Amino acid sequence: MARSPQEDERPVLILTDDQRRERLISDEYRRQQVELHEDENYGVASTHFASLVAKVVNQYGVDEMLDYGAGKGRLAQTLIRDRLIDHPMRIQHYEPAVVEWADMPEPCEMVACLDVLEHIEPALLDNVLDDLQRVTKSIGLFTVSTVEAMKVLPDGRNAHLIVEPASWWLPKILERWDLHVFQKTQDGFMVLVMANEIERQ
Repeated sequence: MARSPQEDERPVLILTDDQRRERLISDEYRRQQVELHEDENYGVASTHFASLVAKVVNQYGVDEMLDYGAGKGRLAQTLIRDRLIDHPMRIQHYEPAVVEWADMPEPCEMVACLDVLEHIEPALLDNVLDDLQRVTKSIGLFTVSTVEAMKVLPDGRNAHLIVEPASWWLPKILERWDLHVFQKTQDGFMVLVMANEIERQ
């Protein structure tokens, strides 16, 4: 039986950019992250994964990539400095603790989210994963640490707000993407995922 146009209409939640940001990180936690980013050695873990990112970018011929939770932007700096990418590529950054990169990111062909998710406020994790899904047009490369961090927040909490095994994370990932590669790392795991729509084309 055909549905009427009225039945097909679903309420749409329209949010301002500020409201969308509040769904991803609280103001207080953002302030703490800004303070932590004053340390030159904080927010630089992504450099350890530069060669892995480059391998994926080169293999799939990625033209645009978003570094989601970019820290100080060291991933892009390393990719460029070491000439790891074999073709022209545009890189954008999203980092709520850095003013110039705090705007809500646009969807990108590939998204790298490296050692970020364990830092997310637990109550907002699903929102952040949903936003990651929103911005991942095709390919996602995510790494997650499953152990406590060496650093602590200004309020005394461990910098890794979520310390859970891969078995806890994987169902959340599989709800949103198709898993292509899973690999354990020294302190956690890495996944290469594809947007669900890609598999249906």
